[in-house]
Amino acid sequence: MTPSRLARWAGPVLALVLGLGGVAGGVWWWTSQDKTAAAAPGAPERPPVEVVEELPQLKAALDALAARGRFSGAVLVAQGDRVLFRQVYGLADREMGAPVQLNSRFRLASVSKQFTAAAILRLQDEGVLSVDDPLCRWIQPCPEAWAPIRLRHLLSHTAGVPDLMAQANWGRRRVAPTTLADLTTASSFYRLQFEPGTKIRYSNAGFNLLAAVVEAASGVEFHAWLQANFFTPLGMLDTGYDGSGTIVMGYADLAGGVTPQPNANVSVITGAGALYSTADDLLVWNRALHGGGLLTDQSYADMIRDHGPADAPRERGRPRRDWGYGLFANRLGERVTPGFPDRQIYHTGSWSGFRNMVVHHPDQDVTVIILSNNYHRQPEVFLISQQALAEALGRPFPTALLR
Repeated sequence: MTPSRLARWAGPVLALVLGLGGVAGGVWWWTSQDKTAAAAPGAPERPPVEVVEELPQLKAALDALAARGRFSGAVLVAQGDRVLFRQVYGLADREMGAPVQLNSRFRLASVSKQFTAAAILRLQDEGVLSVDDPLCRWIQPCPEAWAPIRLRHLLSHTAGVPDLMAQANWGRRRVAPTTLADLTTASSFYRLQFEPGTKIRYSNAGFNLLAAVVEAASGVEFHAWLQANFFTPLGMLDTGYDGSGTIVMGYADLAGGVTPQPNANVSVITGAGALYSTADDLLVWNRALHGGGLLTDQSYADMIRDHGPADAPRERGRPRRDWGYGLFANRLGERVTPGFPDRQIYHTGSWSGFRNMVVHHPDQDVTVIILSNNYHRQPEVFLISQQALAEALGRPFPTALLR
């Protein structure tokens, strides 16, 4: 670990070992402004969750969107350890008239993939496995077609395992409770779509297989492993698996109007999108992941670098993104006007009435978290993410998407 990454985490890690709590003289992340926030002795202590509106252009844009019913959810922007913006909009439950709260829990959908990837990389750092391991080392029985697959192929969507939506009877399977073992068996019936490492095709099924690998390699149920190794040590009290009944309702704009989407059935996306969280818990996670401490420098570097084939085609006429492990990187600001060219590390999430986006700017250490409980707000969520980042960086404020 480099000295800068070690310095950020040395105090909290030592405190976690000794059970001493926050580190005197540290940044607010570790100081005791709110001693009720920590989940366990020595967990990172956090400030009060309160409204912050230090980005006036973003505030005006969000107020206008919310007034027109075009955004419902939570927005949080931070630079380093300082929160620049934290606000919520709209209703968590339209039938009950309950508003979204600052600590409301949202389904993360595919934003969850980075947790699965980080679990594999943490097990690699501990010497339990390697991303170069054959999948068949950990999955038994293993179909012959999977023999060429390495874990790194699954992490980067280059394995060729057909996605869930490409499998037969998807409409029925989507709503039927299932298990990781059943999901693995279902995927084993299909041939690979291409030779591993030669192409890219997004695959939720591949991340379900990675969750099964975590279980096989650790001997611990996947979400229990995440809880013990990530959520509890970081004090992420409002992050976990499924959480039915404790999460805001998701919605979709259908023919009859804004319609609730109550049947999430996250069992079908156990390793690909089953987590819930809050904006502030996600900020804790992003500070830990990108600031150092969760992974070795080498594993983190591998997580955010491009693993796609050099001859991979452009995406929808645009330069293709970098395909990391559970994360992407691209110059998303070139898709808005006025644009800006900064490299961004990110992932989106959409499932059962939710539309999310989490963006990290590595050079200026800015994090933008947008959690929306309306599936059909993809354009708004994307534009908000770029407006938030641009204002935090001092760039011209984007006003529209480029088509």
